[in-house]
Amino acid sequence: HVQLVESGGGSVQAGGSLRLSCAASEYTVRNNRMGWFRQAPGKEREGVATIAADGSTSFADSVKGRSTISKDNAKTTVYLQMNSLRSEDTALYYCTNLPDWGQGTQVTVS
Repeated sequence: HVQLVESGGGSVQAGGSLRLSCAASEYTVRNNRMGWFRQAPGKEREGVATIAADGSTSFADSVKGRSTISKDNAKTTVYLQMNSLRSEDTALYYCTNLPDWGQGTQVTVS
């Protein structure tokens, strides 16, 4: 199993920004596709963004244009920058290197 540790969540007003971080091993960040999912209360878990080993990225339509995903191989960290946050972005955000998951970090937008 790969250990994934998220951080950076919090409470923010609508229109604000947050940067989530996911710490993993150097091998994992450098060589694997990694992603962010989220789960809001009463809703199914949904994909938010992914970043491949070569740095190519993909985004859910719900966050496209408002979010970026990046990685720092040296710091063995994957980042999710979210801007123009909306109330519907409120969720528990998980970092993934499937099939492994982090413990999640809460984002609350009011």
